[in-house]
Amino acid sequence: MSRPKTTKNSSKFTIADLANEFDVTHRAIRFYEDQGLLSPVREGKNAQVRMYSGADRTRLRLILRGKRLGFSLAEIKEILDINLYNKPGGSILQLERFIGTLAKHREALERQMEDLNDQLNELASHELECKRLLQDKKQT
Repeated sequence: MSRPKTTKNSSKFTIADLANEFDVTHRAIRFYEDQGLLSPVREGKNAQVRMYSGADRTRLRLILRGKRLGFSLAEIKEILDINLYNKPGGSILQLERFIGTLAKHREALERQMEDLNDQLNELASHELECKRLLQDKKQT
């Protein structure tokens, strides 16, 4: 029995479709499903085939974007689980949460950058001192 070929304009996608489109492994997609981030419908004989909706496809895109930004899966889930369609102001709440999460991550990265700059300055100082000592030793 052959499965229908799906495209980006389809309303249903197989795990292979999503894995190929987003360049992730089937295992990663199943992990996101296990974490409650994706909710495919089981179809086929013995419900062995996972079929993902357009909403799951969008969620996967957002999950991967969140991971690239350094968000934890818990943070991603919290933002995605705000139901945009069934809650008045859901998109406002989601955007506010997203802005808050972005701000937290930006602040953490800025602190890391300050720490790295401090370390680089300290390394440069030690390097200069060692070069000076080496020069002194070569002259004696």
